[in-house]
Amino acid sequence: MKQKEIINKLTNEEKAAMLSGKTVWQTREIDRLDIPSIFCADGPHGIRKQAGEGDHLGLNASLPATCFPTAATIANSWNDKLGEEIGKALGEEAASQGVNVLLGPGLNIKRSPLCGRNFEYFSEDPYLSGKMAAAYIKGIQGQGVCACPKHFAVNSQEERRMAMNAVIDERTLREIYLTGFEIAVEEGKAGALMTSYNQVNGQYANENKHLLQDILRDEWGFEGMVITDWGGSNDHVEGVKVRSNLEMPAPGLDSARQLLKALEEGRLSQKELDQCTEDLLNGILKWSNTNTGQGFDQEAHHKLAQKAAAESIVLLKNQEDILPLRSKARVALIGDFAIEPRYQGAGSSMVNPTRLETMEEVIKDSELTILGCVKGYERSGKADAAMRKAAIDLAEKADVVLFCFGLDELSESEGIDRSHMRIPQNQIELLEDLGKVNPNIVGVLSAGSAIEMPWQHCLKGILHTYLGGQAGARAVLDIVTGKENPSGRLAESYPIHYEDTPGFCYFPAHQRDSQYRESLFVGYRYYDSAKVRVLYPFGYGLSYSSFEYTDLKITEQGVSCVVKNTSQIDGAEVVQLYIGKDSEKVFRPEKELKGYQKVFIKAGESQEVQILFDDKSFRYWNVKTNRWEIEAGEYHIYIGASSMDIKLTGELVQTGTGAEAPYIKEEMEHYFSAIVNEVSDEEYKALLGKDIPNGKWEGKIGSNDAICQLYYAKSGIARFIYKRLTAMKNKSMEKGKPDLNILFIYNMPLRAIAKMTGGAVSSDMVNGMVTVVNGHFFKGIKRIIGGFFTNRRGNKRYEDTLSTKK
Repeated sequence: MKQKEIINKLTNEEKAAMLSGKTVWQTREIDRLDIPSIFCADGPHGIRKQAGEGDHLGLNASLPATCFPTAATIANSWNDKLGEEIGKALGEEAASQGVNVLLGPGLNIKRSPLCGRNFEYFSEDPYLSGKMAAAYIKGIQGQGVCACPKHFAVNSQEERRMAMNAVIDERTLREIYLTGFEIAVEEGKAGALMTSYNQVNGQYANENKHLLQDILRDEWGFEGMVITDWGGSNDHVEGVKVRSNLEMPAPGLDSARQLLKALEEGRLSQKELDQCTEDLLNGILKWSNTNTGQGFDQEAHHKLAQKAAAESIVLLKNQEDILPLRSKARVALIGDFAIEPRYQGAGSSMVNPTRLETMEEVIKDSELTILGCVKGYERSGKADAAMRKAAIDLAEKADVVLFCFGLDELSESEGIDRSHMRIPQNQIELLEDLGKVNPNIVGVLSAGSAIEMPWQHCLKGILHTYLGGQAGARAVLDIVTGKENPSGRLAESYPIHYEDTPGFCYFPAHQRDSQYRESLFVGYRYYDSAKVRVLYPFGYGLSYSSFEYTDLKITEQGVSCVVKNTSQIDGAEVVQLYIGKDSEKVFRPEKELKGYQKVFIKAGESQEVQILFDDKSFRYWNVKTNRWEIEAGEYHIYIGASSMDIKLTGELVQTGTGAEAPYIKEEMEHYFSAIVNEVSDEEYKALLGKDIPNGKWEGKIGSNDAICQLYYAKSGIARFIYKRLTAMKNKSMEKGKPDLNILFIYNMPLRAIAKMTGGAVSSDMVNGMVTVVNGHFFKGIKRIIGGFFTNRRGNKRYEDTLSTKK
């Protein structure tokens, strides 16, 4: 039966009911028309399908699945083919568990190193993020499983993420925060897309016409399903009007009743309801045939996880060629992470691995002489003199110390941003003590995001493993012993101090608005342009091999060069193409990544590397013409091994599209100089092209204010709830492991209560809660109680209506 025919046979009650989830993970089926329910599951780096009662935070146990390295790790591979291979494995495992829609990959831009969820995102660069995401999507969907990239869009902080407004100019929106999604949609052909929690320029992303209709549907030609983040729907009617197709998780039938009421009142048209239902129906019918129960090759996927980790590990430092270690070297293995690895992030992406390897176990299989393995420190940060002494005593006897350290689980988690970029101090104090008894220390670093490294002088070698998944330990061992040659390159810059970052003055938002004053100057675009020194630049990474670049050729189609492996060790190099332009009319970063290629070259051999230009190579978004333009003139072509290690340069002239200049330089001096940490209100206003919105809290709690803002409530009961939740949150932090449920509730807006309680709470009841919070107790309680019975009756009548159609 054709979809149009099915739409015509569906009642409006059925259509409205279909547009919200039936359970935490499932859509609503319509049996009489053979419309099945499809199953969604988290899965940026592994499948998280829960065996028992579902929840979206990963609190309940999930089925075993391969835990691959996180997106932040795999981006360091700069290998699209590897990304597609991982996507294929994820698709196979999803299909084996009956998952129809895999909620990932995540490709939000790493605006600030402090975003607590950076481990789940690829890069600070939209081009690299988009290419890697498209590769994942192709692999996943090649197995008959729908990929759902997220979070669309401008989701850059965890603090009050459901009650935050991103204030951003159109050019920055397009060039930095949407380009990755554009590539994922147009090249990856994503079957679904998840909207973000936050507002974008005053409108929630899930009901933002500019994002969902003008750009996603009309410009990019997206025909798939738009799915809300869990609890991310604000006004369901407004979402449906702009073709947001599925409200999750399970808000009950209050949302459906709102759609029917809007239809009766003319606020929602029949055409809009039908179109939204048709989008969802097309997706359900396309992706409902997931092959279940087939199983997957656990050993093969484990080996793929190991391969992925090895190719993504970044060698940051190798003083005196301390690595690889010689055979039979006497090694002291020190660090809590050697025994209990930090291999994935916390939150909705947490995977129950099929197996988990540790450095303590796998190093026994090596030819190294292992003198012992001790924890040395408590990962919670507590001091332990006995542990420290045992580590120092062991280090004194060794030729080399392998020191496993990094960020603990409390430092990086969904639902909370980091407050600094430091490693826990007890780890650093131990490292300094070890250096006093043994100068030969190799640091094996585990962290999902950039960190400060004032202690790096204590180490002769640094291997950054990021979060390497279940097989990361063996991958580290292979690189340490020389079985594998490191080829990872940083997908984000490492500043010397947090204060050096472009968003230091603007991140996170302290009131409702998050001002993106730094504009295009994110990551290396800022550091390179403003001449700010960094510890390790974007694209950086060492190898056991050495490479020489020659013979740059530039044509209208692209660039080519010859890369020679000048060492006696086979290895891989990441050739990076950057493009820049000097301009008095259009402010720009000094250079921007516009292509890359990873090549494996045998010792002493050469290879020609070709990188083609594409539609994104020379374009910029012109806020005057409201379209992509090319500025006429000479462009600088850079071929490098990192953004700051440029090997070859040349020029190419473009004729341009002849558009008028979008800016008046005198009004925006700090944008033309890239000194964006000094942008004035007048310059920011000129950038936005409108007045700067007043995002201050005005003293009255609304349904879109987060529960943590009950601090300002007039109701004593509400303030008590705030104090109690705050105490519970702080207690969980003191234990070293954040309570994700508390964090979610703490940052959740009141209106989300109606979306997250399975239909037990209606939007009218939430309005009653708001009335109570603002000091009108009896009036609010009356509305809550009345709303409870009205909602229960309404749900029953609606269910009866649906059941009579079965």
